[in-house]
Amino acid sequence: MANIFSSSIGKKLIMSISGLFLVIFLLLHAVINSLSLISDEAFQAGCDFMSLPIITVMVPVLALGFIIHILYAFYLSATNLKARGRQRYAVAHKGDASSWASKNMLVLGIIVLGVLGFHLTHFWADMQLLHFQGEHQMDPNFLMDRTFGNLFVTIIYLVWFAALWFHLTHGFWSAFQTLGLNNNIWIKRWKIAAYIFATIICGLFAVVAVAAYFNAGAAPVECGCGHAH
Repeated sequence: MANIFSSSIGKKLIMSISGLFLVIFLLLHAVINSLSLISDEAFQAGCDFMSLPIITVMVPVLALGFIIHILYAFYLSATNLKARGRQRYAVAHKGDASSWASKNMLVLGIIVLGVLGFHLTHFWADMQLLHFQGEHQMDPNFLMDRTFGNLFVTIIYLVWFAALWFHLTHGFWSAFQTLGLNNNIWIKRWKIAAYIFATIICGLFAVVAVAAYFNAGAAPVECGCGHAH
């Protein structure tokens, strides 16, 4: 078993499976966030859904897979840089040697990780963390407008979504290739699916952020304490 996880295939397998946790995690959050485009009530209902026991258990599991994916990427990058100079942890696949994303997965991962910590201070700390502590969590609509009402913050998020898009366009199909779906027909299909998936997910995030920015400037928002902000 140890040889499996120390082998090249084993390492790629860990990255692929943990990466799929990230895909599910992003899909779930994109769907919930997009409800804010419908109405404040729809978004609140989506956040309430996230507070259900089964979701409360599932999200940390998905997040753990996300964390493993990031930490293992840094570990592999460090060991590969030490062993083979500047070669990245994700070796370019056949026919993908010119892919900018495949050559810069570590840089993209650093951007995604960096802004993730920034993001947690805006939403997780005032919602899920308070929920876990048994305290009253803040109004998600207020948090949305408070966060994206700042143009500079909105731009940072848009850069984050762009980096995530590049990361997903390579990582999505690469994961399925590692899992064995690597014949010429399926690889082409997975690459197309990767661009479609990444565009839909990151597009939804970006549209929500821009809509929240304009909405924040349109009217004051009630934070749930009876006062307008």
